[in-house]
Amino acid sequence: MALTETKVIDQITVTENGAVLYREATRILKDGDEIAKTYHRSSLTPGQDLTGQPANVVAICNAAWTEAVITAYQAQVAAQRV
Repeated sequence: MALTETKVIDQITVTENGAVLYREATRILKDGDEIAKTYHRSSLTPGQDLTGQPANVVAICNAAWTEAVITAYQAQVAAQRV
């Protein structure tokens, strides 16, 4: 009986305002058959530091976060503070 644990980013979504949402699935396998699964969700906002983030999430952020998207997001946040 061999138990193994694998982690994989199984969902990445970019929202209208440029936020990147992603889900990491942790799977517990017993002799190759999945016996349990848990999820951890995270979000990143345009322009946020990507240090330590998974490589595939960073790639999506770099593609989605153009200067225009970052500027629009910062303006949206500033407008909400008023």
